[in-house]
Amino acid sequence: MTTIIAPPAAWALLEAALRTRRPIHVSYHNRQRLICPHALGHNHNRPIVLGYQTGGHTSTGTLAADPTKRWRWLFVDEIDQAVPADPTSHWQTADNYNPTHPFPHAVDEVTIAITSPTTAT
Repeated sequence: MTTIIAPPAAWALLEAALRTRRPIHVSYHNRQRLICPHALGHNHNRPIVLGYQTGGHTSTGTLAADPTKRWRWLFVDEIDQAVPADPTSHWQTADNYNPTHPFPHAVDEVTIAITSPTTAT
């Protein structure tokens, strides 16, 4: 018998933001962050999101000056709140995003990811 676990509430908002390439505000470990989701998947049966952080707080205080160091791998079930960003907020990414291997570390499953500059699958 397979146990089906419902995805966390934030999953649907993150997926919608990824599909439409819209930034999203998330509260994660008591820090407000503005991220652009690039991939959703599972690691050891836990839902994860790979997001490019463009604003808000980090565990070290401020965003890295180097855009290639703004990637965040967040467990979706630890996101306290997810809210779509203002429609005028722009989608961002960095040159080091790899659409053929979106997560920087091995994951069990990639459910959806940005695969090119114009599509998500």
